[in-house]
Amino acid sequence: MGVAARRVGVVVGRGCGEDVGVSERDLTASDLVGSDVTASDLSAADLAASDLTAAELEARLETVPRVFPLELPRSPRSDLVRRAREIGLVSSRHFAPLAVRSAITRRIAPDAWARPLRRTFEDLGATFMKFGQLIGSAPGVFGDGVADEFRSCLDTGQPVPFDEVRRVVERDLGMPLDEAFWSFSETPIGRASISVVHKATTRDGRRVAVKVLRPGIEQQVAIDLDLFQPLLELIAKQTGEYAAGQLLAMFQGFRQQIGEELDLRNEARAMTHYGWLLDQVNLQRITVPEVFEELSGRRVLTMEFMDGVPVDDLTTVSSYGYDPAPVVQEVIKGFLLTAIRWGTFHGDVHAGNLLLLPDGRVGVIDWGIVGRLDPQTHQFFRLLIEAALGDESAWPDIARHAQRMYGPVLEQDLGMDHAQVEAFMRMAIEPVLTQPFGQVSLADLLTAPQQTVAEVRGAEAEQLTLRAVYRRFRDQRRIRAAAAAHGVWDSDFERSIFLLSKQLVYFERYGRIFLRDVGLFEDEEFFRAALAAPTTAGRIT
Repeated sequence: MGVAARRVGVVVGRGCGEDVGVSERDLTASDLVGSDVTASDLSAADLAASDLTAAELEARLETVPRVFPLELPRSPRSDLVRRAREIGLVSSRHFAPLAVRSAITRRIAPDAWARPLRRTFEDLGATFMKFGQLIGSAPGVFGDGVADEFRSCLDTGQPVPFDEVRRVVERDLGMPLDEAFWSFSETPIGRASISVVHKATTRDGRRVAVKVLRPGIEQQVAIDLDLFQPLLELIAKQTGEYAAGQLLAMFQGFRQQIGEELDLRNEARAMTHYGWLLDQVNLQRITVPEVFEELSGRRVLTMEFMDGVPVDDLTTVSSYGYDPAPVVQEVIKGFLLTAIRWGTFHGDVHAGNLLLLPDGRVGVIDWGIVGRLDPQTHQFFRLLIEAALGDESAWPDIARHAQRMYGPVLEQDLGMDHAQVEAFMRMAIEPVLTQPFGQVSLADLLTAPQQTVAEVRGAEAEQLTLRAVYRRFRDQRRIRAAAAAHGVWDSDFERSIFLLSKQLVYFERYGRIFLRDVGLFEDEEFFRAALAAPTTAGRIT
Protein backbone atom coordinates (compact mmCIF):
# COMPACT_ATOMS: atom_id res chain seq x y z
CA MET A 1 0.00 0.00 0.00
CA GLY A 2 1.04 3.58 -0.43
CA VAL A 3 -0.20 7.08 -0.74
CA ALA A 4 0.50 8.33 -4.25
CA ALA A 5 1.88 11.78 -4.87
CA ARG A 6 -0.48 14.37 -6.33
CA ARG A 7 -0.01 15.51 -9.89
CA VAL A 8 -1.13 19.10 -10.30
CA GLY A 9 -2.19 20.03 -13.82
CA VAL A 10 -3.37 23.05 -15.74
CA VAL A 11 -7.11 23.22 -16.23
CA VAL A 12 -9.94 25.38 -17.43
CA GLY A 13 -13.20 25.88 -15.53
CA ARG A 14 -16.69 26.57 -16.75
CA GLY A 15 -19.25 25.90 -14.05
CA CYS A 16 -22.33 27.82 -13.09
CA GLY A 17 -23.71 28.78 -9.72
CA GLU A 18 -22.14 30.53 -6.78
CA ASP A 19 -18.50 30.07 -7.87
CA VAL A 20 -16.34 28.54 -10.55
CA GLY A 21 -12.98 26.93 -9.92
CA VAL A 22 -11.03 23.90 -8.82
CA SER A 23 -8.28 21.55 -9.86
CA GLU A 24 -7.13 18.81 -12.13
CA ARG A 25 -5.38 16.63 -9.60
CA ASP A 26 -4.72 12.92 -9.29
CA LEU A 27 -6.02 12.07 -5.85
CA THR A 28 -4.62 9.27 -3.72
CA ALA A 29 -4.25 6.08 -5.71
CA SER A 30 -4.78 4.21 -2.47
CA ASP A 31 -5.30 0.47 -2.32
CA LEU A 32 -6.40 0.62 1.30
CA VAL A 33 -9.07 -1.93 2.14
CA GLY A 34 -12.46 -0.36 2.83
CA SER A 35 -13.62 3.20 2.43
CA ASP A 36 -13.18 4.54 5.96
CA VAL A 37 -9.60 4.52 7.22
CA THR A 38 -8.05 5.25 10.61
CA ALA A 39 -4.43 5.34 11.67
CA SER A 40 -4.49 1.70 12.67
CA ASP A 41 -5.24 0.72 9.06
CA LEU A 42 -2.14 2.43 7.66
CA SER A 43 1.17 0.77 6.90
CA ALA A 44 4.60 2.21 7.70
CA ALA A 45 4.92 3.27 4.04
CA ASP A 46 1.67 5.18 4.25
CA LEU A 47 2.74 6.97 7.40
CA ALA A 48 6.08 7.87 5.90
CA ALA A 49 4.38 9.28 2.80
CA SER A 50 2.08 11.40 4.93
CA ASP A 51 4.92 12.72 7.16
CA LEU A 52 2.79 12.01 10.24
CA THR A 53 3.12 9.56 13.11
CA ALA A 54 0.24 7.20 13.79
CA ALA A 55 -0.86 9.33 16.75
CA GLU A 56 -0.62 12.55 14.73
CA LEU A 57 -2.59 11.04 11.88
CA GLU A 58 -5.28 9.75 14.25
CA ALA A 59 -5.56 13.19 15.87
CA ARG A 60 -5.84 14.92 12.52
CA LEU A 61 -8.51 12.49 11.32
CA GLU A 62 -10.62 13.42 14.35
CA THR A 63 -10.43 17.19 13.91
CA VAL A 64 -12.55 19.66 11.95
CA PRO A 65 -11.39 22.92 10.36
CA ARG A 66 -11.43 26.04 12.50
CA VAL A 67 -14.05 28.67 11.77
CA PHE A 68 -13.90 32.37 12.65
CA PRO A 69 -17.12 34.12 11.61
CA LEU A 70 -16.79 37.75 10.67
CA GLU A 71 -18.63 40.13 13.00
CA LEU A 72 -20.87 42.24 10.80
CA PRO A 73 -20.81 46.02 11.27
CA ARG A 74 -23.64 47.92 12.95
CA SER A 75 -26.17 49.37 10.53
CA PRO A 76 -26.72 53.15 10.83
CA ARG A 77 -30.37 54.05 11.27
CA SER A 78 -30.28 56.27 8.19
CA ASP A 79 -29.10 53.35 6.04
CA LEU A 80 -31.79 51.07 7.48
CA VAL A 81 -34.50 53.62 6.72
CA ARG A 82 -33.26 54.13 3.19
CA ARG A 83 -33.04 50.40 2.46
CA ALA A 84 -36.43 49.70 4.12
CA ARG A 85 -38.05 52.31 1.89
CA GLU A 86 -36.44 50.71 -1.15
CA ILE A 87 -37.59 47.21 -0.10
CA GLY A 88 -41.13 48.46 0.47
CA LEU A 89 -41.36 50.18 -2.91
CA VAL A 90 -39.90 47.24 -4.85
CA SER A 91 -42.08 44.66 -3.04
CA SER A 92 -45.24 46.71 -3.55
CA ARG A 93 -44.56 47.09 -7.23
CA HIS A 94 -44.20 43.36 -7.80
CA PHE A 95 -46.83 42.02 -5.37
CA ALA A 96 -49.62 44.53 -6.04
CA PRO A 97 -50.95 42.70 -9.16
CA LEU A 98 -51.10 39.41 -7.22
CA ALA A 99 -53.04 41.04 -4.39
CA VAL A 100 -55.56 42.53 -6.82
CA ARG A 101 -56.10 39.20 -8.64
CA SER A 102 -56.55 37.32 -5.36
CA ALA A 103 -59.11 39.84 -4.15
CA ILE A 104 -61.12 39.53 -7.37
CA THR A 105 -61.04 35.73 -7.76
CA ARG A 106 -61.00 34.96 -4.01
CA ARG A 107 -58.59 32.09 -4.73
CA ILE A 108 -54.84 31.80 -4.27
CA ALA A 109 -53.06 30.20 -7.22
CA PRO A 110 -50.38 27.59 -6.38
CA ASP A 111 -46.93 29.14 -6.03
CA ALA A 112 -48.33 32.50 -7.13
CA TRP A 113 -45.90 34.27 -4.84
CA ALA A 114 -42.79 32.85 -6.53
CA ARG A 115 -42.50 35.16 -9.54
CA PRO A 116 -43.10 38.47 -7.76
CA LEU A 117 -40.73 37.38 -4.98
CA ARG A 118 -38.03 36.41 -7.46
CA ARG A 119 -38.37 39.74 -9.27
CA THR A 120 -38.21 41.54 -5.93
CA PHE A 121 -35.02 39.71 -4.99
CA GLU A 122 -33.39 40.45 -8.34
CA ASP A 123 -34.19 44.16 -8.09
CA LEU A 124 -32.89 44.38 -4.52
CA GLY A 125 -29.73 42.35 -5.27
CA ALA A 126 -26.94 41.55 -2.75
CA THR A 127 -28.26 39.48 0.17
CA PHE A 128 -31.66 39.01 -1.41
CA MET A 129 -30.07 37.39 -4.45
CA LYS A 130 -28.06 35.13 -2.14
CA PHE A 131 -31.27 34.02 -0.47
CA GLY A 132 -32.91 33.54 -3.86
CA GLN A 133 -30.11 31.17 -4.77
CA LEU A 134 -31.02 28.98 -1.80
CA ILE A 135 -34.60 28.72 -3.05
CA GLY A 136 -33.51 28.07 -6.63
CA SER A 137 -31.29 25.22 -5.46
CA ALA A 138 -33.93 23.40 -3.42
CA PRO A 139 -36.72 21.97 -5.60
CA GLY A 140 -37.32 19.26 -3.01
CA VAL A 141 -38.17 21.92 -0.42
CA PHE A 142 -40.20 24.41 -2.44
CA GLY A 143 -41.22 22.33 -5.46
CA ASP A 144 -39.88 22.22 -8.99
CA GLY A 145 -41.97 25.18 -10.14
CA VAL A 146 -40.72 27.54 -7.45
CA ALA A 147 -37.11 26.36 -7.76
CA ASP A 148 -37.20 26.82 -11.54
CA GLU A 149 -38.53 30.34 -11.06
CA PHE A 150 -35.54 31.21 -8.88
CA ARG A 151 -33.01 29.38 -11.06
CA SER A 152 -31.91 32.65 -12.64
CA CYS A 153 -30.60 33.76 -9.24
CA LEU A 154 -27.94 31.05 -9.30
CA ASP A 155 -25.59 32.71 -11.76
CA THR A 156 -26.62 36.35 -11.78
CA GLY A 157 -24.80 39.17 -10.07
CA GLN A 158 -23.99 42.79 -10.69
CA PRO A 159 -20.57 43.41 -12.30
CA VAL A 160 -17.76 44.95 -10.24
CA PRO A 161 -15.47 47.47 -11.96
CA PHE A 162 -12.06 45.90 -12.49
CA ASP A 163 -10.28 48.80 -10.78
CA GLU A 164 -12.16 47.94 -7.58
CA VAL A 165 -11.30 44.25 -7.95
CA ARG A 166 -7.64 45.15 -8.41
CA ARG A 167 -7.74 47.37 -5.32
CA VAL A 168 -9.23 44.60 -3.15
CA VAL A 169 -6.69 42.00 -4.36
CA GLU A 170 -3.67 44.25 -3.90
CA ARG A 171 -4.76 45.44 -0.45
CA ASP A 172 -5.46 41.88 0.75
CA LEU A 173 -2.30 40.31 -0.65
CA GLY A 174 -0.06 43.25 0.17
CA MET A 175 1.54 43.40 -3.27
CA PRO A 176 0.84 44.78 -6.76
CA LEU A 177 -1.39 42.62 -8.94
CA ASP A 178 1.39 42.19 -11.52
CA GLU A 179 3.71 40.90 -8.82
CA ALA A 180 1.18 38.37 -7.51
CA PHE A 181 0.02 37.03 -10.91
CA TRP A 182 1.57 36.66 -14.35
CA SER A 183 -1.83 37.47 -15.87
CA PHE A 184 -5.25 38.37 -14.46
CA SER A 185 -8.36 38.49 -16.66
CA GLU A 186 -10.37 41.68 -16.33
CA THR A 187 -13.59 39.86 -17.28
CA PRO A 188 -15.02 37.72 -14.46
CA ILE A 189 -15.89 34.09 -15.12
CA GLY A 190 -18.41 34.09 -12.26
CA ARG A 191 -20.54 36.80 -10.66
CA ALA A 192 -22.13 35.67 -7.42
CA SER A 193 -24.09 37.63 -4.84
CA ILE A 194 -21.19 38.31 -2.48
CA SER A 195 -18.18 37.71 -4.70
CA VAL A 196 -16.81 37.64 -8.23
CA VAL A 197 -14.40 35.08 -9.69
CA HIS A 198 -11.61 35.90 -12.17
CA LYS A 199 -9.27 33.68 -14.12
CA ALA A 200 -5.56 34.26 -13.59
CA THR A 201 -2.13 32.70 -14.08
CA THR A 202 0.43 32.51 -11.30
CA ARG A 203 4.03 33.60 -11.73
CA ASP A 204 5.06 29.95 -12.17
CA GLY A 205 2.54 29.38 -14.98
CA ARG A 206 -0.37 27.66 -13.21
CA ARG A 207 -3.86 28.80 -14.13
CA VAL A 208 -6.06 29.55 -11.16
CA ALA A 209 -9.47 30.91 -10.18
CA VAL A 210 -9.40 33.95 -7.90
CA LYS A 211 -12.47 34.61 -5.75
CA VAL A 212 -12.80 38.22 -4.59
CA LEU A 213 -15.37 39.60 -2.16
CA ARG A 214 -17.42 42.50 -3.47
CA PRO A 215 -16.33 45.89 -2.10
CA GLY A 216 -18.61 47.05 0.73
CA ILE A 217 -20.48 43.74 0.85
CA GLU A 218 -20.21 43.53 4.67
CA GLN A 219 -22.18 46.74 5.14
CA GLN A 220 -24.80 45.76 2.55
CA VAL A 221 -25.28 42.32 4.09
CA ALA A 222 -25.58 43.74 7.61
CA ILE A 223 -28.33 46.15 6.54
CA ASP A 224 -30.28 43.51 4.63
CA LEU A 225 -30.08 40.98 7.45
CA ASP A 226 -31.31 43.52 9.99
CA LEU A 227 -34.35 44.19 7.82
CA PHE A 228 -35.00 40.75 6.35
CA GLN A 229 -35.26 38.67 9.51
CA PRO A 230 -38.04 40.66 11.23
CA LEU A 231 -40.09 40.46 8.03
CA LEU A 232 -39.84 36.67 7.81
CA GLU A 233 -40.46 36.28 11.55
CA LEU A 234 -43.66 38.32 11.23
CA ILE A 235 -44.91 36.27 8.29
CA ALA A 236 -44.12 32.94 9.99
CA LYS A 237 -45.62 34.04 13.31
CA GLN A 238 -48.83 35.46 11.86
CA THR A 239 -49.55 32.71 9.32
CA GLY A 240 -47.82 29.60 10.66
CA GLU A 241 -47.54 28.55 7.01
CA TYR A 242 -44.99 25.81 6.41
CA ALA A 243 -43.25 27.54 3.49
CA ALA A 244 -42.83 30.69 5.58
CA GLY A 245 -41.38 28.61 8.41
CA GLN A 246 -38.93 26.96 6.01
CA LEU A 247 -37.87 30.34 4.67
CA LEU A 248 -37.25 31.49 8.23
CA ALA A 249 -35.33 28.32 9.06
CA MET A 250 -33.19 28.79 5.98
CA PHE A 251 -32.62 32.44 6.83
CA GLN A 252 -31.60 31.77 10.42
CA GLY A 253 -28.96 29.32 9.23
CA PHE A 254 -28.03 31.73 6.45
CA ARG A 255 -27.45 34.58 8.90
CA GLN A 256 -25.20 32.42 11.05
CA GLN A 257 -23.16 31.18 8.12
CA ILE A 258 -22.80 34.31 6.04
CA GLY A 259 -20.44 35.69 8.67
CA GLU A 260 -18.23 32.71 7.85
CA GLU A 261 -18.52 33.23 4.10
CA LEU A 262 -17.41 36.84 4.41
CA ASP A 263 -13.99 35.69 5.63
CA LEU A 264 -12.54 33.60 2.81
CA ARG A 265 -9.90 32.13 5.12
CA ASN A 266 -12.65 29.88 6.50
CA GLU A 267 -13.32 28.47 3.04
CA ALA A 268 -9.59 28.01 2.41
CA ARG A 269 -9.20 26.00 5.62
CA ALA A 270 -12.25 23.88 4.78
CA MET A 271 -10.94 23.00 1.31
CA THR A 272 -7.49 22.11 2.63
CA HIS A 273 -8.95 19.96 5.41
CA TYR A 274 -11.43 18.03 3.30
CA GLY A 275 -8.94 17.59 0.50
CA TRP A 276 -6.60 15.98 3.01
CA LEU A 277 -9.36 13.72 4.31
CA LEU A 278 -10.03 12.46 0.79
CA ASP A 279 -6.40 11.44 0.53
CA GLN A 280 -6.92 9.08 3.49
CA VAL A 281 -9.92 7.16 2.14
CA ASN A 282 -10.71 5.16 -0.96
CA LEU A 283 -12.93 7.74 -2.70
CA GLN A 284 -10.83 8.34 -5.78
CA ARG A 285 -13.55 9.92 -7.93
CA ILE A 286 -13.84 13.06 -5.75
CA THR A 287 -11.49 16.04 -5.74
CA VAL A 288 -11.40 19.32 -3.82
CA PRO A 289 -9.60 22.51 -4.93
CA GLU A 290 -6.03 23.03 -3.79
CA VAL A 291 -5.58 26.42 -2.11
CA PHE A 292 -2.72 28.79 -2.91
CA GLU A 293 -2.20 30.13 0.61
CA GLU A 294 0.42 32.70 -0.38
CA LEU A 295 -2.12 34.26 -2.78
CA SER A 296 -5.10 34.16 -0.43
CA GLY A 297 -6.40 36.24 2.47
CA ARG A 298 -9.61 37.37 4.14
CA ARG A 299 -11.09 38.89 0.98
CA VAL A 300 -9.23 36.93 -1.72
CA LEU A 301 -9.10 33.17 -2.30
CA THR A 302 -6.88 31.69 -5.00
CA MET A 303 -7.53 28.08 -5.95
CA GLU A 304 -6.90 25.65 -8.77
CA PHE A 305 -9.06 25.88 -11.85
CA MET A 306 -11.09 22.96 -13.17
CA ASP A 307 -12.54 21.93 -16.49
CA GLY A 308 -15.97 20.63 -15.54
CA VAL A 309 -19.69 21.13 -15.93
CA PRO A 310 -22.52 21.07 -13.36
CA VAL A 311 -23.66 17.59 -12.49
CA ASP A 312 -27.09 18.22 -14.05
CA ASP A 313 -25.70 19.37 -17.42
CA LEU A 314 -26.84 16.14 -19.06
CA THR A 315 -26.01 17.22 -22.61
CA THR A 316 -22.32 17.77 -21.90
CA VAL A 317 -22.06 14.86 -19.49
CA SER A 318 -23.36 12.48 -22.17
CA SER A 319 -20.46 13.49 -24.41
CA TYR A 320 -17.89 12.45 -21.81
CA GLY A 321 -18.34 8.79 -22.70
CA TYR A 322 -18.55 7.35 -19.16
CA ASP A 323 -21.35 6.43 -16.79
CA PRO A 324 -21.71 9.28 -14.26
CA ALA A 325 -23.83 7.17 -11.86
CA PRO A 326 -20.87 5.72 -9.86
CA VAL A 327 -19.36 9.20 -9.62
CA VAL A 328 -22.55 10.69 -8.19
CA GLN A 329 -22.91 7.75 -5.81
CA GLU A 330 -19.38 8.29 -4.53
CA VAL A 331 -20.09 11.98 -3.91
CA ILE A 332 -23.11 11.05 -1.80
CA LYS A 333 -21.01 8.52 0.13
CA GLY A 334 -18.28 11.08 0.74
CA PHE A 335 -20.80 13.65 1.96
CA LEU A 336 -22.42 11.19 4.36
CA LEU A 337 -19.05 9.89 5.56
CA THR A 338 -17.97 13.27 6.96
CA ALA A 339 -21.39 13.80 8.54
CA ILE A 340 -21.33 10.36 10.18
CA ARG A 341 -17.75 10.54 11.45
CA TRP A 342 -17.28 14.20 12.37
CA GLY A 343 -20.73 15.80 12.18
CA THR A 344 -19.57 18.17 9.43
CA PHE A 345 -20.55 18.35 5.77
CA HIS A 346 -20.53 20.53 2.68
CA GLY A 347 -23.46 22.87 3.26
CA ASP A 348 -24.39 23.79 -0.31
CA VAL A 349 -24.22 20.84 -2.72
CA HIS A 350 -26.35 22.32 -5.48
CA ALA A 351 -25.49 21.27 -9.03
CA GLY A 352 -23.26 24.28 -9.72
CA ASN A 353 -20.95 23.20 -6.90
CA LEU A 354 -20.54 19.63 -8.18
CA LEU A 355 -18.56 19.70 -11.43
CA LEU A 356 -18.26 16.52 -13.47
CA LEU A 357 -14.88 16.26 -15.18
CA PRO A 358 -14.05 14.61 -18.51
CA ASP A 359 -11.68 12.19 -16.74
CA GLY A 360 -14.47 10.58 -14.69
CA ARG A 361 -14.16 12.51 -11.44
CA VAL A 362 -16.24 15.19 -9.76
CA GLY A 363 -14.90 18.41 -8.32
CA VAL A 364 -16.61 19.63 -5.15
CA ILE A 365 -16.25 23.42 -5.02
CA ASP A 366 -17.51 26.43 -3.04
CA TRP A 367 -16.81 25.45 0.57
CA GLY A 368 -18.09 28.75 1.98
CA ILE A 369 -20.83 26.93 3.88
CA VAL A 370 -19.83 23.95 6.03
CA GLY A 371 -22.56 22.41 8.17
CA ARG A 372 -21.67 21.39 11.73
CA LEU A 373 -23.94 19.23 13.86
CA ASP A 374 -24.03 19.76 17.60
CA PRO A 375 -23.25 16.54 19.55
CA GLN A 376 -26.88 15.57 20.15
CA THR A 377 -27.93 16.21 16.55
CA HIS A 378 -24.84 14.36 15.36
CA GLN A 379 -25.87 11.30 17.32
CA PHE A 380 -29.49 11.62 16.14
CA PHE A 381 -28.24 11.56 12.55
CA ARG A 382 -26.14 8.46 13.27
CA LEU A 383 -29.21 6.79 14.75
CA LEU A 384 -31.07 7.44 11.50
CA ILE A 385 -28.26 5.71 9.60
CA GLU A 386 -28.36 2.76 12.00
CA ALA A 387 -32.12 2.47 11.53
CA ALA A 388 -31.75 2.64 7.74
CA LEU A 389 -29.28 -0.26 7.93
CA GLY A 390 -31.81 -2.40 9.82
CA ASP A 391 -30.99 -1.78 13.48
CA GLU A 392 -34.41 -2.07 15.18
CA SER A 393 -33.07 -0.77 18.49
CA ALA A 394 -32.44 2.65 16.94
CA TRP A 395 -36.12 3.56 16.55
CA PRO A 396 -36.95 3.96 20.27
CA ASP A 397 -33.91 6.24 20.63
CA ILE A 398 -35.03 8.27 17.61
CA ALA A 399 -38.50 8.66 19.11
CA ARG A 400 -37.02 9.56 22.49
CA HIS A 401 -34.98 12.34 20.93
CA ALA A 402 -38.00 13.62 18.98
CA GLN A 403 -40.02 13.75 22.20
CA ARG A 404 -37.22 15.59 23.94
CA MET A 405 -37.16 18.23 21.20
CA TYR A 406 -40.87 18.43 20.33
CA GLY A 407 -42.54 16.86 23.38
CA PRO A 408 -44.99 19.67 24.25
CA VAL A 409 -46.10 20.03 20.64
CA LEU A 410 -46.43 16.31 20.02
CA GLU A 411 -48.28 15.63 23.26
CA GLN A 412 -50.44 18.73 23.72
CA ASP A 413 -51.27 19.76 20.17
CA LEU A 414 -51.06 16.46 18.28
CA GLY A 415 -51.96 14.11 21.11
CA MET A 416 -49.13 11.62 20.56
CA ASP A 417 -47.62 9.40 23.23
CA HIS A 418 -44.19 7.71 22.98
CA ALA A 419 -45.46 4.68 21.04
CA GLN A 420 -47.31 6.90 18.57
CA VAL A 421 -44.26 9.13 18.13
CA GLU A 422 -42.10 6.09 17.39
CA ALA A 423 -44.66 4.75 14.90
CA PHE A 424 -44.97 8.14 13.21
CA MET A 425 -41.20 8.66 12.96
CA ARG A 426 -40.77 5.21 11.48
CA MET A 427 -43.64 5.63 9.02
CA ALA A 428 -42.34 9.01 7.82
CA ILE A 429 -38.61 8.27 7.73
CA GLU A 430 -37.99 4.58 7.05
CA PRO A 431 -39.24 4.50 3.42
CA VAL A 432 -37.21 7.59 2.58
CA LEU A 433 -34.02 6.03 3.91
CA THR A 434 -34.43 2.51 2.58
CA GLN A 435 -36.13 2.65 -0.83
CA PRO A 436 -34.53 3.56 -4.19
CA PHE A 437 -34.32 7.21 -5.23
CA GLY A 438 -36.90 6.65 -7.96
CA GLN A 439 -39.59 5.53 -5.50
CA VAL A 440 -39.46 8.03 -2.64
CA SER A 441 -39.00 11.71 -1.97
CA LEU A 442 -36.44 12.93 0.54
CA ALA A 443 -38.57 16.08 0.76
CA ASP A 444 -40.95 13.96 2.86
CA LEU A 445 -38.50 14.44 5.72
CA LEU A 446 -39.31 18.15 5.59
CA THR A 447 -43.02 18.13 4.72
CA ALA A 448 -44.15 15.34 7.08
CA PRO A 449 -44.87 17.76 9.97
CA GLN A 450 -47.09 19.91 7.76
CA GLN A 451 -49.04 16.92 6.49
CA THR A 452 -49.43 15.52 10.00
CA VAL A 453 -50.81 18.79 11.33
CA ALA A 454 -53.27 18.94 8.46
CA GLU A 455 -54.47 15.36 9.03
CA VAL A 456 -54.84 15.81 12.77
CA ARG A 457 -56.89 18.99 12.23
CA GLY A 458 -59.02 17.44 9.50
CA ALA A 459 -57.77 19.92 6.92
CA GLU A 460 -56.45 19.30 3.44
CA ALA A 461 -53.10 20.94 2.88
CA GLU A 462 -53.79 21.14 -0.87
CA GLN A 463 -57.03 23.14 -0.59
CA LEU A 464 -56.51 26.69 -1.79
CA THR A 465 -59.83 28.38 -1.04
CA LEU A 466 -59.51 31.40 1.22
CA ARG A 467 -61.49 29.61 3.95
CA ALA A 468 -59.29 26.49 3.85
CA VAL A 469 -56.12 28.55 3.77
CA TYR A 470 -57.28 30.66 6.70
CA ARG A 471 -58.13 27.55 8.76
CA ARG A 472 -54.75 25.99 8.04
CA PHE A 473 -52.96 29.24 8.85
CA ARG A 474 -54.85 29.53 12.14
CA ASP A 475 -54.05 25.98 13.26
CA GLN A 476 -50.43 26.07 12.15
CA ARG A 477 -49.97 29.47 13.77
CA ARG A 478 -51.15 28.10 17.11
CA ILE A 479 -48.87 25.05 16.86
CA ARG A 480 -45.95 27.17 15.76
CA ALA A 481 -46.54 29.52 18.70
CA ALA A 482 -46.49 26.54 21.07
CA ALA A 483 -43.29 25.25 19.49
CA ALA A 484 -41.66 28.66 19.69
CA ALA A 485 -42.61 28.95 23.36
CA HIS A 486 -40.67 25.75 24.05
CA GLY A 487 -37.66 26.84 21.97
CA VAL A 488 -38.19 24.31 19.18
CA TRP A 489 -37.86 26.50 16.09
CA ASP A 490 -34.78 28.36 17.29
CA SER A 491 -32.89 25.27 18.47
CA ASP A 492 -29.54 24.06 17.12
CA PHE A 493 -31.27 20.77 16.35
CA GLU A 494 -33.90 22.39 14.13
CA ARG A 495 -31.38 24.47 12.19
CA SER A 496 -28.91 21.60 11.81
CA ILE A 497 -31.48 19.07 10.67
CA PHE A 498 -32.92 21.51 8.17
CA LEU A 499 -29.52 22.28 6.62
CA LEU A 500 -28.66 18.58 6.52
CA SER A 501 -32.05 17.67 5.04
CA LYS A 502 -31.66 20.35 2.41
CA GLN A 503 -28.46 18.70 1.18
CA LEU A 504 -30.21 15.32 1.08
CA VAL A 505 -32.96 16.90 -1.02
CA TYR A 506 -30.28 18.03 -3.49
CA PHE A 507 -28.99 14.46 -3.64
CA GLU A 508 -32.52 13.24 -4.25
CA ARG A 509 -32.55 15.22 -7.48
CA TYR A 510 -29.23 13.75 -8.63
CA GLY A 511 -30.37 10.31 -7.53
CA ARG A 512 -33.53 10.54 -9.61
CA ILE A 513 -31.40 11.50 -12.62
CA PHE A 514 -28.61 8.93 -12.28
CA LEU A 515 -29.55 6.38 -9.56
CA ARG A 516 -33.26 5.68 -9.82
CA ASP A 517 -32.88 2.03 -8.80
CA VAL A 518 -30.30 2.67 -6.06
CA GLY A 519 -31.00 3.48 -2.41
CA LEU A 520 -29.30 6.17 -0.37
CA PHE A 521 -27.47 3.55 1.75
CA GLU A 522 -26.99 0.93 -0.95
CA ASP A 523 -23.40 0.20 0.09
CA GLU A 524 -24.14 -1.18 3.57
CA GLU A 525 -20.54 -2.26 4.18
CA PHE A 526 -19.29 1.28 3.63
CA PHE A 527 -21.75 2.84 6.05
CA ARG A 528 -21.36 0.17 8.72
CA ALA A 529 -17.60 0.79 8.61
CA ALA A 530 -18.21 4.54 8.95
CA LEU A 531 -20.44 3.98 11.99
CA ALA A 532 -17.91 1.63 13.56
CA ALA A 533 -15.01 4.09 13.18
CA PRO A 534 -14.07 6.56 15.96
CA THR A 535 -16.49 9.48 16.13
CA THR A 536 -17.01 12.74 17.99
CA ALA A 537 -20.68 11.93 18.69
CA GLY A 538 -21.99 10.88 22.09
CA ARG A 539 -24.88 8.62 22.94
CA ILE A 540 -28.40 9.94 23.42
CA THR A 541 -29.64 9.10 26.91
